[in-house]
Amino acid sequence: MSTILDEIIATKYAEVAAAKEIATIGELRERIADAAPTRGFNKSLHAAANSKIPGVIAEVKKASPSKGVIRENFDPVAIAKSYLAGGATCLSVLTDQQYFQGSNEYLVNIKANVDLPIIRKDFVVDEYQLYEARALGADCVLLIVAALDIMRLTVLHHCAKGLGLDVLIEVHDKTELEAALSLKPDLIGINNRNLKTFETSLRNTLDLLPQVPDNVTVVTESGISTRDDVEKMRGHDVHCFLVGEAFMRAVDPGSALQALFY
Repeated sequence: MSTILDEIIATKYAEVAAAKEIATIGELRERIADAAPTRGFNKSLHAAANSKIPGVIAEVKKASPSKGVIRENFDPVAIAKSYLAGGATCLSVLTDQQYFQGSNEYLVNIKANVDLPIIRKDFVVDEYQLYEARALGADCVLLIVAALDIMRLTVLHHCAKGLGLDVLIEVHDKTELEAALSLKPDLIGINNRNLKTFETSLRNTLDLLPQVPDNVTVVTESGISTRDDVEKMRGHDVHCFLVGEAFMRAVDPGSALQALFY
């Protein structure tokens, strides 16, 4: 049976084909030839994890397929500045338009106004999107194992690294984790939300954690909404978090971040 993830991936392939008609990969390569070095997304999270302090990837997200519009009053730059004031380590910016009401322009504008490392949060299926991410100013990209076979995952991971991008490899289960670890990654994201059913359980991170080598920094994603959730993870030596919805529903996202983690 087809899932929302299958639908999103099919849409991505169509979007990439359309984008290639507007700007070739060669043109993107020229555009990034003199690009400034990336800001060190992984380095910032590793430093937090090693110091056993919260490494918070705060997400700028207007909507999602499962929840619809999460934040009506949506000013991406103001939200990002609020996160900076609240103590965020990094930012996650949704660029998918059809399913999350994101935009490439959100990333460009945030990059110009807030000095934090940024991950482009999207569904990467083609090398073109990596060149595009670098051209937009992203410091890191997301590779979702559930959306890619091992060959495609390997090629995309290698390409991203070659472009100077950090990579957050996202997994949901043991099989996906094994595939991710075969690439000897620096960073693994364990998503507590099943992308096929959209059900969430923090148990997912705790169950997979023992299989992750000590030299790999773990980011727990989705479902973190209370201080008890945070303390539970930190009690298991997980200090890096990706949080969006809990902040997006707050009047002041940065204050919500501060209250949750500090």
